[in-house]
Amino acid sequence: MWSNYFMQEEDSGGVRGVAGGTRGGARGGVKRGGKGGAWSDSQEGKVKLAFFVAIVGVTLTMLAVGTEFWVELSPPKSLYNNHTCPAVHFGLWKKCFKLLWVSDIDPERESCGPAELPGEVNCTYFKFFTTGENAVIFQKTTKKELSIAAAVLCLLSITMMILGSMCITMALSKGVEFLLKPASFFFILAGVLVLISLEVFRQSVYALLSSDHTVPLHHEFSWSVACAGVAGAVLIFGGVCFIILSLPTSPWEKCLNKDGPES
Repeated sequence: MWSNYFMQEEDSGGVRGVAGGTRGGARGGVKRGGKGGAWSDSQEGKVKLAFFVAIVGVTLTMLAVGTEFWVELSPPKSLYNNHTCPAVHFGLWKKCFKLLWVSDIDPERESCGPAELPGEVNCTYFKFFTTGENAVIFQKTTKKELSIAAAVLCLLSITMMILGSMCITMALSKGVEFLLKPASFFFILAGVLVLISLEVFRQSVYALLSSDHTVPLHHEFSWSVACAGVAGAVLIFGGVCFIILSLPTSPWEKCLNKDGPES
């Protein structure tokens, strides 16, 4: 009788142990799944680092698009009096006419500028976005088709950046790894669009300079163009990082992880 009693106790204890282990395993599996799917802490940290790189590119793009120091145009100082001379700098949306003091300009410089010098500034938005009129700068006429194309490409790139940022935010919050691939596509496309817009803007400047040869002008691309160029390269690099992070684990890493617990 006592032997039967102990056997029943052992059987019931084994059932309780198996049930408890099953419940514990289920709780542990739910906890890991809720944390972020199959991502490890190191993988999540890499994704956040790549996202930070992409955010740097987004910030530089917004800085370039919102400023008007893409190119500076300045005539020779000899065409004006000995006190003041004009210079113009513009970007995608507006141009600024600046009257500079000759005494502030480097004596060895033949043209008026640079536009960063202090002086009287008058900024106006381009009318080809509203009424379709070309702008006239130092008797030279802009080519509105190229200018509008450069601005539209930048707006499209910003849209791609927003979509890519949404994908990465959802991937980090929900642990959905497959969203890394569309995010990489959006960021790479955004970087390519920024670089294409730079080339289109450069062609628009050359078209402006060749529209009239009455007044010789010195042109110089400024720091906003540099910001846009760096932004395009950074965005492409961030997209490539997301592609690498979305790839499956290599067999070599699987072998290392398999041999780790045994050793």
